[in-house]
Amino acid sequence: MKLVSTAKAFGGEQRVYRHASKATGTEMEFAVFLPREALEGFFCPTLFYLSGLTCSWEEVTMQGLPQMHAAEHGLIFVAPDTSPRGDAVPDVESYDLGQAASFYLNATQKPWSDHYRMEDYLTAELPRLLIDALPVDEDAFGITGHSMGGHGALTLAMRHPTLFHSVSAFAPITNPVLCSWGRQAFAAYLGDNEALWEAHDACALVASAGWEGGILIDQGLSDEYLEDQLKPWAFEKACRTSGIDLTMRLHGGYDHYYHFVASFMADHIKWHAERLE
Repeated sequence: MKLVSTAKAFGGEQRVYRHASKATGTEMEFAVFLPREALEGFFCPTLFYLSGLTCSWEEVTMQGLPQMHAAEHGLIFVAPDTSPRGDAVPDVESYDLGQAASFYLNATQKPWSDHYRMEDYLTAELPRLLIDALPVDEDAFGITGHSMGGHGALTLAMRHPTLFHSVSAFAPITNPVLCSWGRQAFAAYLGDNEALWEAHDACALVASAGWEGGILIDQGLSDEYLEDQLKPWAFEKACRTSGIDLTMRLHGGYDHYYHFVASFMADHIKWHAERLE
């Protein structure tokens, strides 16, 4: 890994790394905040944060203020990019497909399947890089995310329960097989067989895979995507039917963006810190 930048923050360090990825066949960047305990060599629990459409690692590290709260709990905070990037990676003009819109899965359809191997990247390659290079506790990984990243957090946690031991989400896309964002992405990345899409749908995974432990979701009620794209009520129903312990907190007046995320970041980091201890 190449250290691209570092900055002192809340007694720890905010770093950005770049590396050649075997999973995606491209260079990838990610941000990592190391609290004081990690800089002193103590192994720390680690929270992965997956960002939403059009974003990279930059928005959450600059606008979400996770460093202050991660420092309070001695927690490492890792923010990967949202997709492979570069000239070799296919892209389209639409903001909700292609670069910055991976939906955190392994694509099976050309031309996306050559590089869009984000599930492999996030559940195998990146954890191993972190374990080998930084004082992360490999038995204390949690995952969270926003919007498309909330979809990724929920689905990857349920698909990899021995890797991730806590999960939460901010305004997640919970039922992508029934929203236009998800249907467009799944058709492009996974093909036309909709039966295969359910393996990456949080509502379907609650029924088929379940989750041992609680799930925390925060959702703004002034979110413009609430009904058409996010569908939290479908996920709430699926959890209730399957007996999953869901804490869904609804917030009047809050929209979809990073003022909302920053408002509840402290609660999510505390949620994970308590469970990863």
